[in-house]
Amino acid sequence: MRVGFVQFAPEFGRPARNLERALTLAPAADLLVLPELCASGYVFQSRAEAASLAEPAEGPTLDACRRIAARTGAVVCAGFAERDGDLLYNSALLADRGGLIGVYRKTHLFENEKDAFAPGDTGFRVWSAAGTKIGVMICFDWFFPEAARTLALRGAEIIAHPSNLVLPWCPDAMPVRSLENAVFAVTCNRTGEERGLRFIGKSQVTAPDGKILVRAGETGEEAPTVEVDPALARRKTIATRNDRFTDRRPEHYAR
Repeated sequence: MRVGFVQFAPEFGRPARNLERALTLAPAADLLVLPELCASGYVFQSRAEAASLAEPAEGPTLDACRRIAARTGAVVCAGFAERDGDLLYNSALLADRGGLIGVYRKTHLFENEKDAFAPGDTGFRVWSAAGTKIGVMICFDWFFPEAARTLALRGAEIIAHPSNLVLPWCPDAMPVRSLENAVFAVTCNRTGEERGLRFIGKSQVTAPDGKILVRAGETGEEAPTVEVDPALARRKTIATRNDRFTDRRPEHYAR
């Protein structure tokens, strides 16, 4: 199957323009990942400002993802500011041309996100789509090894990872997350600067053997794709006598 990402610089408060740009850039693929909060922008100055740009799961971002899916053939994962009743979440949806497949709400909120959003309540979820099993986590979730490990233990073969990365470490850490869990990961970051915050780009696809299959630059729009074989993510063996999961000894891992 062919997976890819759409790295670009969303403009704050211009969701229609941002979603149209993603549609224009999106290549043909089986799975495409867009950045975190790709419709609204990222740097909210208040919860009220976030609320003004939030939407329900079945809203404009889903409509745009369905259009992208119809044009490219892809299952699409995109970050958006979700409104559910009185609560706001930093969320990501998974969709195809037929509609919504599922929603994940960010578990580990970063810095000022805590002022705008409630902590995610979905837990780490995996869906069958595009002929494989896709798990979703968002940006700062990468910093917690339990996130990717939980998705892998629940059967994920590919992790979709919408991001707005500002810290320098993630591009070098995700190959390790892929290696230790024997999964593919598609990290889609944004670029540019927003209200004084600079994003580092370097979106990438990493493989179960820890290799970086494709990596974007720090600036500029890029939407590459690469061929992957999800079957490789079903092999959890290491050498001849070890297995990433069956050799685990969780009885010794509790605090």
